[in-house]
Amino acid sequence: MARRAHAYPQVMPIAADLVDGVVVAAPPTLAATDATRLARRRHADVLAAGEGRWVLREDAARADSLGLGSLPIRRLARPLPTVPARESEIAVRRHLAAGVAAVVVLRGRVPLGVVRRAPPPADISLQARLERSLDAESRALLGLVGRLAADHGARAFAVGGLVRDAWLDGSTAQHDLDVVVEGEAWRIARALAEARGGTLVEHERFLTASVALPDGRRVDVVTARSERYEEPGALPRVMPAAIAQDLRRRDFTVNAMAVELGSGAFGLLDPLGGAADVARRRLRVLHPLSFVEDPTRIFRAARYAARLGFALDTWSARCRALALELAPYPALSAARVTAELERILADQAAGASLAALARAGAFRLLCARHRAGHATRARLLALPATLTWARAHGAVAPLEILGAALAAGQTPEVEAATLRALGLSGAPLARVREALAAVPALSERLAAARRPSEAARAVREAGPTTTAWLHLAGDADARARLERLADHEADARPLLGGDAVLGLGVPRGPEVAAALSALRDARLDGEIRDRQDEMDYVRSWLQTKEG
Repeated sequence: MARRAHAYPQVMPIAADLVDGVVVAAPPTLAATDATRLARRRHADVLAAGEGRWVLREDAARADSLGLGSLPIRRLARPLPTVPARESEIAVRRHLAAGVAAVVVLRGRVPLGVVRRAPPPADISLQARLERSLDAESRALLGLVGRLAADHGARAFAVGGLVRDAWLDGSTAQHDLDVVVEGEAWRIARALAEARGGTLVEHERFLTASVALPDGRRVDVVTARSERYEEPGALPRVMPAAIAQDLRRRDFTVNAMAVELGSGAFGLLDPLGGAADVARRRLRVLHPLSFVEDPTRIFRAARYAARLGFALDTWSARCRALALELAPYPALSAARVTAELERILADQAAGASLAALARAGAFRLLCARHRAGHATRARLLALPATLTWARAHGAVAPLEILGAALAAGQTPEVEAATLRALGLSGAPLARVREALAAVPALSERLAAARRPSEAARAVREAGPTTTAWLHLAGDADARARLERLADHEADARPLLGGDAVLGLGVPRGPEVAAALSALRDARLDGEIRDRQDEMDYVRSWLQTKEG
């Protein structure tokens, strides 16, 4: 029986008291398959591969399941914090609260074991940040989704860039909302569509549904799921799961945060330390084979880094290097690669993203022998300016210009493989190849042209892809000629239209286009200046044709 007014010694738990997992030593050259067997046999959670290298049992098993069982476990090592056995439990819990996979407890220099059981998350509300970052209608939509989910016995969470950007600076202008539901997403999406008069599109294979609302907003509703990759670069198999597993399947910790919508308190779920990484502007993958499972994450990392001012941490950069060493990925489709590149091309920081990808050697995902030297990197950095100029003066296909930039200077075999990996075929492929071959001749024609109309004719015959490629790859003089000519052409547009030249006696059909083209050339050369001059020119042109 406790005695009143008696001073009892205070019990202070230490790190050793929290150990709940086993560490086993293993040589760094041990193959992942053998490491998995060793860990199972010894009931180990972590393998100590020497020199501060720690390998989780599940990482070795993941490599084995992907057909990479011969990979030495040193390539699967991840940084884990270490604490002395007699350290306060507070130090361990701080590490776990920051999202680390495990904390290694040391007795001297020898691992005593690991701690993996994380403490309950702190109660953090994102309500104030969401009020700053989202308009009232978006917040009302999130609240409605939360209530609809509760009515169906489910839980709903806002996820993705919305949460990341709200935590970053609260200034996101995002209108599309990403929601994860622990339950059947299609039921919640259907209820939302009915409540708001939206249009519902279901994607059964991926357990997702989208609701397009009358005001132009879109809400993507996804069933919380886990993913299993059966082959590097392949699309995963998805299975319904809890929100915790859903967050662990994502690309980077900064995108692995969620906000619960049911209570209206907008509580933050951050089991992997995403908020701390946002504060450090750091991109960190969730496991060593993240880029191997889905190599398109390499492109997303470059896009996030350029747009948000983030950078891959050192370990994640090593994981990226491993994925690039293992290229090519036969299961990685051209459609998925081009979708990521088109997203980059649509970004304001496209040049920085593309140049960073080139420096990292990421275009080896298109062809394992692709090499991006200084000239390629310089063109990629300048590509957005060329696309802006080309769009202002006519239609252009950005992917074709990117294809030319990546294929230029490569061997014929690498050029062909690179363009094929970009999904270019048929007429687009022919235009890129023509551009690569025709630019020197076009540059010479422009330099030799004595009249503006001659230069304009050369550009029209070359086509927009070749012209844009010359703007990007040509020297400063060629670029200046193109820009002057484009500005001159914009001012030389004929005042007469098709109906007017028909009224002057030009027969219907291709002759109308020929007459307007002749008018434009005459204006470019300064031969005509006003509407009366144009009418006189057309009459003279007709007489010449008839004679």
